[in-house]
Amino acid sequence: MDKTIFITGASSGLGKTTAKLFAANGWTVIATMRKPEKETELTEWPNIHLLKLDINNTEQIAQVATEAEKIGSVDVLFNNAAYGLMGAFEGTTDEQLKQQINTNFLGTMLVTKSFLPFFRARKSGTIITVTSSTVNIPYPFVAVYAATKAALETWTEGMSYELNEFDIDIKTVVPAYMQTNFGNNAQMVLHQDYEAVFNKYLTRMKADASTKRDLPEEIADIVYEASTDNKKQLHYTAGKLSTTEYEWLKKEGIESVMNTMNKRFFVHV
Repeated sequence: MDKTIFITGASSGLGKTTAKLFAANGWTVIATMRKPEKETELTEWPNIHLLKLDINNTEQIAQVATEAEKIGSVDVLFNNAAYGLMGAFEGTTDEQLKQQINTNFLGTMLVTKSFLPFFRARKSGTIITVTSSTVNIPYPFVAVYAATKAALETWTEGMSYELNEFDIDIKTVVPAYMQTNFGNNAQMVLHQDYEAVFNKYLTRMKADASTKRDLPEEIADIVYEASTDNKKQLHYTAGKLSTTEYEWLKKEGIESVMNTMNKRFFVHV
């Protein structure tokens, strides 16, 4: 299969799993990360090419897009790079807010923008962005993270009109919690006045999520489906947990869902 995918945030978790899945299916994979010199597993694949990319570096983004196109005409752009920010909003510093928005939202848009001239010239291409089930089911203490993912959902929907003229598809894959180190690697925000309720939430959340997390391989399968099904489908709910949450929202409505979430984590309504 003479196809090429460009992946951001491929050093671990879903990004790395997706890189291996596409490589196993014969794709040329351009796997990007901030420190490719530390990567050992992906270097064993002859059809995986590692490139250095920090999606907060605007000059580097344009350079890497051009370099990637020299390796192979990119058919699929997979926007995966992101990180979690967890804690009381009041405790976040201005720098933490800027960094979260720049990485999860602005960086993704800039990477996409850098590939659009190539996609338009070929009148083909698929853009897939990872969002989160938190855009459907609000979870406590991740309001900023969820806001960046919700913004990507709306951006994708709006962009679909603009790109349709050039036969470019744009989609989102919407997972819930996965069995990766994403949560462990999240940046924690501390505020002493919220400490008690935050710790209560963390304890219940960890106990609740431990038995429900989806495998990254299951989510990568959905990324592959979205890349190859030739459907004009905007959103792909990915994994059992995300699907369950989405069905719950459709059935009960947001007010009922949030009432239940309050009881689930805080037992005060």
